[in-house]
Amino acid sequence: MLVPPAFFFVSPHPKPPVAPPAVVRAVTVSDEDVREVRPPVARTAPPVRAAAVPKNILGFMAYARGKVAIRRTASPRGKRMYTLSNRQTVVAVPYSDDWTKVRMNNGRAYFVAREALEMTAFAVTAAPASSARLSSRAVSGRARTSREALVDYSYNFIGTPYVWGGNDMRRGIDCSGFVKKLYGAIGLSLPRTAAEQARVGMPITRLQDLKAGDRLYFWEAKRGKIGHTGMYTGNGYFVHSSTGHGGVQTDYLTPRWLKILVAARR
Repeated sequence: MLVPPAFFFVSPHPKPPVAPPAVVRAVTVSDEDVREVRPPVARTAPPVRAAAVPKNILGFMAYARGKVAIRRTASPRGKRMYTLSNRQTVVAVPYSDDWTKVRMNNGRAYFVAREALEMTAFAVTAAPASSARLSSRAVSGRARTSREALVDYSYNFIGTPYVWGGNDMRRGIDCSGFVKKLYGAIGLSLPRTAAEQARVGMPITRLQDLKAGDRLYFWEAKRGKIGHTGMYTGNGYFVHSSTGHGGVQTDYLTPRWLKILVAARR
């Protein structure tokens, strides 16, 4: 079992989880093309003023600090339209000193108290039709590695529903199917189940040796074997198709996850 050193998870710069389905919900990463428009900043990055946002950018990724209410109007008394859970990610643009606008899947924008969101430097633009494909250009130029491109590629599917035995990256997929499809996109064939996949590749035995693109495998006590998998994305985060979240999203390697993390492969 991997044991984390005390210095491992320091100042994480996470990438986005996503809100679960609802009548009105925040825009998910699967709907958008995410690109970094300036170098990553600290978690307490100063928000970007709406006036400074280029027209082709829909907004910036932001993380909910705890349970956060999305309201119809910029007022604490505004009608609650939706509630984000801790660390869920939305597409947001600063609106005033006290409020931020959040884009919704129905095309509208509602409001969240500015202090309740953690803004990032990752811009969101409308995705071209081909954005969900991992092209050769995605793994070349600007010293990008196939691992970095694979992590970026995985974010196209955040929000895809969890379906046991599913193999469709848009309509529904399970954890091992998701990892298999990701690696298949760069020409690597993996077995179908998490337990089988955990036997393939170079073992990583220390958390500090993990790199973005490594595969993580978790123990399922009920079945007495490895029963869950995801891909490490860096800074203590991983992306996976989860029954608990109802689909594909990112999670932080909290003690709960570390307790059942039993293998990592590269």
